[in-house]
Amino acid sequence: MNMEEPTTTGKAVLLIISLWVIVLFAFFSLRWEMIYLVLPMVWLFLTAVTFFKPSLEIDVERVIPHERILEGEIVEIKIRVKSKERIPSLRLIEDIPEELEIIEGKGEFLISLTPGEERELTYKVRMKRGIHKWEWIKAEYQDPFGFFFIERTFDVFSEIVGVPKIEDVITPYSTKGTKVTAGPLPSPRVGEGVEFHAIREYQPGDPFKIINWKASAKMGKIMSNEYESERKVDVVLIIDAAYKGREIFDYTVRAAASFILDCLKNGTSFGLLISEEVPMWIRIDYGKRHFFKCIDFLSLAKPDKNNMIAYQVEHIIKTRFPARAQILYFSPFLTEEGIDALKTLYRYGYNVIAISPNPYSTIEAKTREEELAKKLLMLERKALLSRLSSYGLIIDWDVEKPLNSAVAEVIRL
Repeated sequence: MNMEEPTTTGKAVLLIISLWVIVLFAFFSLRWEMIYLVLPMVWLFLTAVTFFKPSLEIDVERVIPHERILEGEIVEIKIRVKSKERIPSLRLIEDIPEELEIIEGKGEFLISLTPGEERELTYKVRMKRGIHKWEWIKAEYQDPFGFFFIERTFDVFSEIVGVPKIEDVITPYSTKGTKVTAGPLPSPRVGEGVEFHAIREYQPGDPFKIINWKASAKMGKIMSNEYESERKVDVVLIIDAAYKGREIFDYTVRAAASFILDCLKNGTSFGLLISEEVPMWIRIDYGKRHFFKCIDFLSLAKPDKNNMIAYQVEHIIKTRFPARAQILYFSPFLTEEGIDALKTLYRYGYNVIAISPNPYSTIEAKTREEELAKKLLMLERKALLSRLSSYGLIIDWDVEKPLNSAVAEVIRL
């Protein structure tokens, strides 16, 4: 808490000067009856000092509902203030992050408090994706006569992470791959299944139905068949964070978050690459903890002017990517770098599904010329995606429609 002593206002200074002028004039003119003119002003000043000069002894706290909140949600923020003294007119100013839209209430409050009274003040904001920080609450007081002013800043830190919207999507690829799983989550163990894997020596606890009697007779000891359970593919999600597509970058992030949830539900292990200037790579793993880690990274992702996604993809392919991973590539294909990254993935033999938010689907044409320009851009994009379809399955997503519909249209083809 930053402490500041009460300061006298210009009105108080003017009053003091007036008092001295009257006293000096009475002294030099020998008109002592003028001293009576001073008494009301002195009484007024003493009243303000005695009854209306608090030291702002208050306790202030901010209450937020959760640390993570979906973008677009309306969030109610509460400020609790408790006074240890009488404060006739207290003004509280809240440090609301500029990027958040205030839906109800405002960032300033004017209240009066009695000793021991506790008040709860509220306002509502609409959450946006990203990290949002509140750092202080400022309290101001000025007495009713305007003689004294005191200001105090309370260090009250709060933080909310706005996470991207998530929707249910259709899995656009086969979940069968190279990772052995048992149950809803990946497991490295080989278990009972339908696909024969190998013959091994009998182990206590093996069911009799998997004993291979023919091999046992040949080897002179009891041997068992070993089967592979259902296999799952590793999924790598790659986000093209090119600044040229910043207008629809939030849609790109939402699509990636939706497919990460789909991986979690399918028990599929997944990794995430966000191609900012310094690439963010989250290694392949599975489970809820890994899911929330990836969501947090997506929540903080921003378009980058120094995007080098093609170079980053090739570098990480050589060092981090599993050999037969399923690639989900999210890009509006507005830059050569973004296009080259797709070609690089294809060149290394990966199965790629590209989810491409259409950057022109959010444009609202207001004139005939704008409508014509939009049609030309859409035709150019259609031709580009047609050429890129030889490098992977392309899902052209009109962001004004649900992502699931765009995926379903392509899967039916």
